[in-house]
Amino acid sequence: MTIDHVVGQALFLATAGLAGLLLDRLTRLDTSLACVIAGVLFGMLPQWLEFDTGIRAANVQSLVFYVFIPILIFEAAWHLKPSLMLKWLLPSLLLATIGVVASAGVVALLAYLGINHPAGFPVIAALLTGAIVAATDPVAVVAQLKVRNCPEDLVTLVESESLYNDATAIVLFSVVLAFALGQTTGSALDIGADFARSFIGGGIVGAAMGVSAALLARLLGSMATTNCVLLVTAFGSFWVGEHLFNVSGIVTVMLAAITARLMLHNHERQLMPGGSVTWEWLSTLFNSVLFALMGLVITFEMFTQQWLAMLIAVPVGVAARAVAVYFSCALSALFGKPVRWAWQHLLVWGGLRGGIAIALVLSIPTSLPYWWTVQSMVFAMVLFSLFFAGPTVGALLHRLGITDAEPLQHPKG
Repeated sequence: MTIDHVVGQALFLATAGLAGLLLDRLTRLDTSLACVIAGVLFGMLPQWLEFDTGIRAANVQSLVFYVFIPILIFEAAWHLKPSLMLKWLLPSLLLATIGVVASAGVVALLAYLGINHPAGFPVIAALLTGAIVAATDPVAVVAQLKVRNCPEDLVTLVESESLYNDATAIVLFSVVLAFALGQTTGSALDIGADFARSFIGGGIVGAAMGVSAALLARLLGSMATTNCVLLVTAFGSFWVGEHLFNVSGIVTVMLAAITARLMLHNHERQLMPGGSVTWEWLSTLFNSVLFALMGLVITFEMFTQQWLAMLIAVPVGVAARAVAVYFSCALSALFGKPVRWAWQHLLVWGGLRGGIAIALVLSIPTSLPYWWTVQSMVFAMVLFSLFFAGPTVGALLHRLGITDAEPLQHPKG
C-alpha cells in the first residue's frame, strides 16, 4: 500500500470523526453516539462516490494497536492525580486483576451456554468475547461526576480502575487471541506464566521509559519539547515493549505515562502549563474516530443474522460486571480499604463499553470463523452503553445520593 493510500485512509477516518463531533455540537447528542451515526453515514459515501477507502475489517488491527490504543492509554494514565491514585490503588488493582478475570470468565461461560453452538461459537470465541467485554470506558460517568461536583476520590477510583482494567483486559485479550491463532501452545500454567511475564516485564520496561522521558523533558526544558518527548514516548513505548522486549506494549505505555507524570509533577509550571492539553485533543480525536469506525463497519445484516447473540450479550455483560465489582470490593474491604455501596453500584452500571472494546474487537482477524459473532456481541454491549446505560448515569447518581458532601469512605453507604 502506497503512502498516498495511507494518507487518504487517515484523512477519511479523521473527517468521519470530526463529522461526528460536529453532529454532536449541532444536535446535542452524546459525542460517542454522534460519531457512530457519522460513521454509518460516511460508510455510504464510497458507494455514492464510487470511491474505495481501502478500509477493511482485516486491515484494522495494526492501526488500532499501534496508533489508537497507545494514545488512549497514555492520556488516561497521564491525567490521574498521583496522590489520589495511590490512595485508591488497592481497590483499583483488585478490580483490574481479579475483577477482570472474573468478568471475562462469567461472560465466557454464560455466552457459551447461551449461544449453545460449539461449532460456530467455540470456547475460545467465548473467552475472546469475555476478555474484550471486560474492558470499560467510563467517559460518560466521569463527565457526570465532574458536572455534579462529586468527590475527587470517586472520580479517581472510576478513572484509575478503568485504566488498570483496560491494560489487564488488553493483555488477556492478546494472550487469548494468540492461542486462538495457534501462536501459543502449552498448558494453562504456561499461558499464565506468559501472562505474568508479559505484564510484569511491561511494567519494568515502561517505568524505565518513563524515567528516560522525564529526564529528557527536563533537560530540554520547554512546553513544546515536553509535548514532543511525551508524544514519542506514547507511541515508542508500545513499539519497544512489543518488539524489543516481547512484553505487553499496553502495560509499557501505562507505566511510562505514570512514571513520567510522577517525575514531572514538580515541574508542571515550567514544562506543562495547564497540565499539557496535547493529550486532550488527541484523545478526543482518536475516540471520535474509533466510534466512527464502528459506524463504518456496522451492517444491517448484523442485526438480522446475529440478533440472538446480541440479545444474549447485554444481560451477560451486566451480570459479569456485577460479579466483578462486588467480589473485588468485598476483597478490598477485607484488606482494610472499603468502598461505599453506592460507589459499587455506580461502578457496576457505569462500567460502560466504549473505545477500547471497539478497538479490540476490530483487531480480531477475519480469518477466525467466529469473528463476526464476537464483533456483534461486543457492538451490542457498546450500543447498550450508548443508548441506555450512559444516558441514565445522571439519574442513578441522584438515586444513590452521591454528592460532594458525602464522606470519602463508608462501606455500608
